[in-house]
Amino acid sequence: MARRRSRRPQPARREPDVNINENIRSNKVRVVIDGEGQKGVMATDEAIDMARSMGLDLVEISPNSDPPVTKIMDYGKYRYEQQKKAKEQRKKQAGQGELKEVRFRPRTDDHDYEFKLKHAREFLEKGNKVKAWVQFRGRDIIYKDQGLDMLERFTEDLADIAKVDQAPTMEGRRMTTMLTPDKR
Repeated sequence: MARRRSRRPQPARREPDVNINENIRSNKVRVVIDGEGQKGVMATDEAIDMARSMGLDLVEISPNSDPPVTKIMDYGKYRYEQQKKAKEQRKKQAGQGELKEVRFRPRTDDHDYEFKLKHAREFLEKGNKVKAWVQFRGRDIIYKDQGLDMLERFTEDLADIAKVDQAPTMEGRRMTTMLTPDKR
């Protein structure tokens, strides 16, 4: 009886993003030993033998230079540190702040406006971006000027802690503006 093949594709093996050991194509390389400094230019085979005798890998650091610069180091540890740096970088980018939204109608009352303004101020102080928008429903669309006045008043009231990222624009039945925290 013939065996059926699995329909699930096999996960692709990730090739290293840098050349290591036998994958280095150059005949001569400049060798740097991690923690000791430069050893000079030598044949690639000789450099690989030196790395193996130390129990480490020969990793191509700068492939575009002439001769390519390689480093004798523990590749697993190097890759781990690169992943750690990338994760830290992503964390910093995520720390730029979330996008918070504040919604109005063209004839929002003063008390409601102040309440939403207070929330927007808190969001900006925490470092988040604020997207304020006025929703026009039904015949509210004839009050575009009131919506624009409200958004302009909103940006003026928050001018001390925020700067306008996007001026009020009409998108369908919504008028939106975007504010980012000011780094003063």
